[in-house]
Amino acid sequence: MRCLTFRAVVGICLLVMGVCAVASEASLELLGRLPTVEDVALSPAASRVALISTAGGQRVVAVLNLVAGKAGGKVNLGDQKIRFIQWADEDHLLIVTSTTTVPLGLYGDSREWFVMQIYDVAQQKARPLDFQLRGMRTMNVIGGRPMVRHPEGRTEVFVKGILLEGQGHPVLFKVDPSTLHTDVVAKGLEWETDWLVDGAGVVAAYLDYSDHDQSWSLHLHANHQMTPVASGSAPIEYPSIVGLTPDGASIAVEFLKDGDPIWRPLAIRDGTWGSPIGEGKSLADPIIDERTARIIGGVRVDEERRYVFFDPKFQARWDAIVRAFPDERVRFVSGSDDFSKLVVLVNDRKGGPVYEIVDLIANRADILAEQYEGLAATAEVRHIEYAAGDGMRIPAYLTLPNGRPAKDLPLIVMPHGGPAARDTGDFDWWAQALAAEGYAVLQPNYRGSALSWSFLSAGFGQLGRKMQTDLSDGVRYLAKEGYIDPKRVCIVGGSYGGYAALAGVTLDAGIYRCAVSVAGVSDLKRLLIWSNGNSSFRNTRARRYWDRFMGVTGPRDPALAAISPIDHLDGITAPILLIHGRDDTVVPFEQSALMADGLRRAHKSVEMVTLRAEDHWLSRSETRLQMLTACETFLKANNPPD
Repeated sequence: MRCLTFRAVVGICLLVMGVCAVASEASLELLGRLPTVEDVALSPAASRVALISTAGGQRVVAVLNLVAGKAGGKVNLGDQKIRFIQWADEDHLLIVTSTTTVPLGLYGDSREWFVMQIYDVAQQKARPLDFQLRGMRTMNVIGGRPMVRHPEGRTEVFVKGILLEGQGHPVLFKVDPSTLHTDVVAKGLEWETDWLVDGAGVVAAYLDYSDHDQSWSLHLHANHQMTPVASGSAPIEYPSIVGLTPDGASIAVEFLKDGDPIWRPLAIRDGTWGSPIGEGKSLADPIIDERTARIIGGVRVDEERRYVFFDPKFQARWDAIVRAFPDERVRFVSGSDDFSKLVVLVNDRKGGPVYEIVDLIANRADILAEQYEGLAATAEVRHIEYAAGDGMRIPAYLTLPNGRPAKDLPLIVMPHGGPAARDTGDFDWWAQALAAEGYAVLQPNYRGSALSWSFLSAGFGQLGRKMQTDLSDGVRYLAKEGYIDPKRVCIVGGSYGGYAALAGVTLDAGIYRCAVSVAGVSDLKRLLIWSNGNSSFRNTRARRYWDRFMGVTGPRDPALAAISPIDHLDGITAPILLIHGRDDTVVPFEQSALMADGLRRAHKSVEMVTLRAEDHWLSRSETRLQMLTACETFLKANNPPD
């Protein structure tokens, strides 16, 4: 049964945050801003729920008291970039934000620095971590998701941080959320050191990876000391610690088998390896019980996310939830410790994503909040598949505008970033915004997408080559099927998708009337040098990743010119829009600036939009709307939907 009993509670919360919305069709103004509610966390005993909300560009973390049915406090964070929230216990909420400002005492490549504060619900006060330890120089910078443990009823938060001893070193801190008292639990040698803390609050294992030596080593806590138990070499994909196995007797370590991830158990008692968990089938995104550090499930991703729980009782409960939402995609968001209450994100195929609280004991689901408050209708998304030029099957998603027959439509090809990522049929605000303006939107999972290792590795050496023609093959397929007008096609993308947009009008010319590149790469040689710490000679993991897709041997390889858009300006006939955030730490702003200068010198049609104080992920409402507005204005001018 689905009820609306939580509507009143949510109404209080959203009014406190100043959010009022009237149901409407998808629009630029509605979808161009950050979601009304973008993340939800249920407390361990399910007495409270916290959510991240944005209103008028201002970010708020709000707490709802589910027992009393009223608002339970909030933290106003202005325009800070909130990355995630996580409960430590019923009374303390962890809030992690990020900034591109380098902390005092550190130096190095530009990046996002993650910082954490702890919200005390009873006092309704948030305090930043204070890693000031006697005789040690530290700072409130964290790496990775905190581990929350409850040994003997105490709440302890374990988090990776930085210790300054001549130079920065990774350390594992233990924090008491009530007092913020901090201790150093362990020190690492490599920045890629990862620790696992068990349910008793003891470091059970750690794994080091050396980028320079391309080697890894795994250490296990046994007989009151850390002992090396496994090691190996890995140019790019090295193993990682997942958590404790469901029985708590082993450490689960993720390896690649035939390229796909598997979780292998390493026995704590004698350091022997066991058979892969989950019958050896590929799993990702582990679901961890924070009390015990044990894995309770994982995700298999194909056309949809399929959740696998190792406890048959939990699996039966999840299967019941999925059956309660027929023809809708259901995503696990958060759960109580006993898994009796869950927060799920239901991807309503007509009205947009909705957060719901599911009570498995009472057998009911209650609406908590709409991800986009006021969104009344969304465009249809179809899963399709077509053949690339060499016969390889390319899965894709086609979003169709409402109120128009699926025939002779104007098309936007929108390749995802990564490239080792993937699109799904879940709600996509950018595709929905374009469809609302009358465009069909094609999102292909081109070769090189993270569908499986065989599919991903099919993209090695194909960047700018078959990875690019996989996109235009989709255009030809849709034209043959009558969906689209092949004379009214543009290409739009962000990050790698931005590169693909530029490559579409340079390396695969004649297909697209225009191109929009958001934070895209134009000069591959410069990208490789930048990712190498501005060196042409270093052999870093980042460089090895890109070399593999580009099919080159570093930034000095002459083959780069053949697939760099900036080296093919003369043949461009389509207008180009470049959009880039000034604070981008993933793709440097200069990639768009240099392309714009080159296009102007070549007397080509180009517009450049600079997003002030914006990062690679469009994390601010104002600049995200600026991007979307500029994109739509440009498309309507160069490829009118009517």
